Amino acid sequence: MQHLSTALIYLGWLVSFHPFFISLTEIRQNPNSKNLEVAQKIFWDDLEGSLSKYHNEPFDILNPKDEKNLNDKIGSYLTNHFEIWVDGKKVKLNYLGFEVEEDAIWAYFESTPVSISNQIEVRNSILLQEIESQQNIVHMYFPGNSTPRSLLLGNGEERGVLTLKN
Repeated sequence: MQHLSTALIYLGWLVSFHPFFISLTEIRQNPNSKNLEVAQKIFWDDLEGSLSKYHNEPFDILNPKDEKNLNDKIGSYLTNHFEIWVDGKKVKLNYLGFEVEEDAIWAYFESTPVSISNQIEVRNSILLQEIESQQNIVHMYFPGNSTPRSLLLGNGEERGVLTLKN
């Protein structure tokens, strides 16, 4: 009986410390400029592994040897793994930079002015090649709506459409 209790405690400990793999992307349209503003929250330790594999060199986000190189490599990686289309036309996103917040980074993008009719299409494959259980949440705040439309993307479903109306 004591072995069963010990095994259950050990199993509970393993379950409670099992990491989860998730990123969050928020997309908003600036009401004045009509630019799309994108903020992505990604766990920095997961991103380090993906950056290292993608660029074939080691990275240390918290203590970079070369901050400009790190910023450029993060921008390159994220730009190649995140895309938006409005009315079937790809939106050019300009990477603005990132900042570290506790155990994650926030990366920022901005587009030129776009006109959103009713929907946007998003591709988010961030971390999916390295982490099979990675889930990428995308929230789109359509103009005039305080409640976002959301997607849950992952392996096998890297693209989705967000529509203003159901």
